[in-house]
Amino acid sequence: MTNPIFTGMATAIVTPMTETGIDYEALGRFLEFQLASGINAIVAMGTTGENATIEPADQTAVIRYTVEKVAGRVPVIAGTGTNNTEHVLANTRAACAAGADAVLVVTPYYNKATQNGLIRHFTAVADVSTVPVILYNVPGRTGVNLLPKTVAQLAKHPNIRAIKEASGNMTQMVELKALCGEDFHIYSGEDALTVPMMAMGAAGTISVLSNVAPRESVAMADACKAGDFAAAAAWQCKLMPLINALFSEVNPIPAKAAVSAMGFGREILRLPLTPMEDDTRANLYQRMRELGIEV
Repeated sequence: MTNPIFTGMATAIVTPMTETGIDYEALGRFLEFQLASGINAIVAMGTTGENATIEPADQTAVIRYTVEKVAGRVPVIAGTGTNNTEHVLANTRAACAAGADAVLVVTPYYNKATQNGLIRHFTAVADVSTVPVILYNVPGRTGVNLLPKTVAQLAKHPNIRAIKEASGNMTQMVELKALCGEDFHIYSGEDALTVPMMAMGAAGTISVLSNVAPRESVAMADACKAGDFAAAAAWQCKLMPLINALFSEVNPIPAKAAVSAMGFGREILRLPLTPMEDDTRANLYQRMRELGIEV
């Protein structure tokens, strides 16, 4: 049986920015905050990191900086997916060269590939990657659902080791668990389903919530790992108001607003993303204060 890339809670980190580039000073402080809070892995250049609007050279620079700053304390996973297979191959090669421990590859958006097209796409990525590949299924964003039977076929590739499952469909989670075997690992891509997914055997969550409440998120995952699902469920319920606030506008708009309010960089996003609206912002800050997070 192969070990998972990580267990517990991985933060899909926001990318602090300036008007003209990346705010590496804020990024460095934010990474240290995450590590001091006990987070189990870092995902750089995922959806929450605004990878879709950051140029490839800057993406690679952020991944390399993250790898160097983390310095082996936890795994660093790099988001390399786009809807263009050749671009994904280039991004994946660059992330591997930058020292990433794994790559996270989303299903191609907009193209709406067939299941056969998805198999060929992910196989091509896995063939060039020198680190494990985590599939990323998020049909609400991409318009295509990576079906469990397709995942089971992809899981036969020795380099495809896991999936971030963000369909929100627990039946699909059960089918994945039944079809893919013990050597293939499942991560929740939905903060609201951390406890249900881990109760069904998921190895952890790739989280937006843990940008803002890392200690609490880790405590929830740790309770799951210990088999104390009553305590884990209590954490899930306690954190739900903040989770809902973090998804009251499209991710990563609220996460960037929250992290900025916590002192990690400015609330600068790349268009077409825009700063948070006043009413949803007020609710987000209130939910943060209720958990003792200073705003």
